[in-house]
Amino acid sequence: MTAHDRFRSVVPPYLLQAVARAAEHPRAAAAARTALAEMSAVSAPKHEHRVRPRQLAATPDRSPQRTIADAAGTTTLPGTVVRREGEPATGDAAVDEAYAGLGATHAFWLEVFGRVSIDGAGLPLDATVHYGQDYDNAYWDGQRMVFGDGDDEVFRRFTVALDVIGHELAHGVTQYTADLTYEGQSGALNESVSDVFGSLVAQYAAGQTAEQATWLIGEGLFTDAVHGVALRSMRAPGTAYDDPVLGKDPQPSTMAGYVQTTEDSGGVHLNSGIPNHAFFLAATAIGGNAWEGAGAVWWDALTSDATTESIDFAGFARVTVDAAARRFGRGSAEATAVADAWRTVGVLGATAAGTTDTDGDVGTDGDAVTDGSGDGSGDGPRHRA
Repeated sequence: MTAHDRFRSVVPPYLLQAVARAAEHPRAAAAARTALAEMSAVSAPKHEHRVRPRQLAATPDRSPQRTIADAAGTTTLPGTVVRREGEPATGDAAVDEAYAGLGATHAFWLEVFGRVSIDGAGLPLDATVHYGQDYDNAYWDGQRMVFGDGDDEVFRRFTVALDVIGHELAHGVTQYTADLTYEGQSGALNESVSDVFGSLVAQYAAGQTAEQATWLIGEGLFTDAVHGVALRSMRAPGTAYDDPVLGKDPQPSTMAGYVQTTEDSGGVHLNSGIPNHAFFLAATAIGGNAWEGAGAVWWDALTSDATTESIDFAGFARVTVDAAARRFGRGSAEATAVADAWRTVGVLGATAAGTTDTDGDVGTDGDAVTDGSGDGSGDGPRHRA
């Protein structure tokens, strides 16, 4: 696997396209065009064979093993190393925010799920900051995190949002587990899983319950010139921004608004709003710490053999319903909340009688919208190494 083979960026192309057309923000427009050109140039393959985790050592290093490099405004990676694990703060905000964000993300995976780094085997966490000139994005390239400084007209530096760091590293976790194909519904699930765990990283670090969380992705990235609060909202997809220059957040929250498109690998950043909203509904219905409720269910699903690389929304929904029943008990409030959430967003239908399955099961009459790309079959969660 070479650099950029797994290029996964947090700012969707449709938003960068809107910025690129913004005559009112000339510096941002130029920066967005550069970011779009890079995304087009790397044109990551939709899928590669799953990357298997390295063999765990008898006593693996459970520290983050962070290394932060500075590209100094160039696009040459990795750049010059400026801070290593255990070294003091540098005074450079981007360097120190990246260092702290990698640490918070590592702590979440280790302390919540017992996972040693993103590959489960102690993979060192590397990042590069000050990438490019006014670079309007942050991305995971399969090996490291890369952060731009933003253009200061539309976007601030991309290290300011912890959930963005958590989002991008979650792409690495998916790479080492379900390896969801980055196209269509499985690709939208890939993006959604990163939003889910990116949000949970931020909630865990802040000690927030599901009720206290904002459920915003990329909060703080927009400058004051933008009429918006974040890149995306899991609470209410389609409401994160409504700007006279950039337009309105186009994410759908239910299958009624599902977008059929060939752009953005089949609308992976758009349609991710649907499973995002399902997670929010499940998490808030369960209540308490979301990483202990819905988050644990989504983790079980992500690491289940029933979750195939090309699984669709309906297939993944069934896996989560089964995972909730296995973890919390069939007929539990948690299992019911997960099933109800997927029904609310239109992925799974109501029963023939129009009622909710209180035991959390979903039968054939609960199969709603699917693109036929996944099977969703299996005997429930069987965790991968």
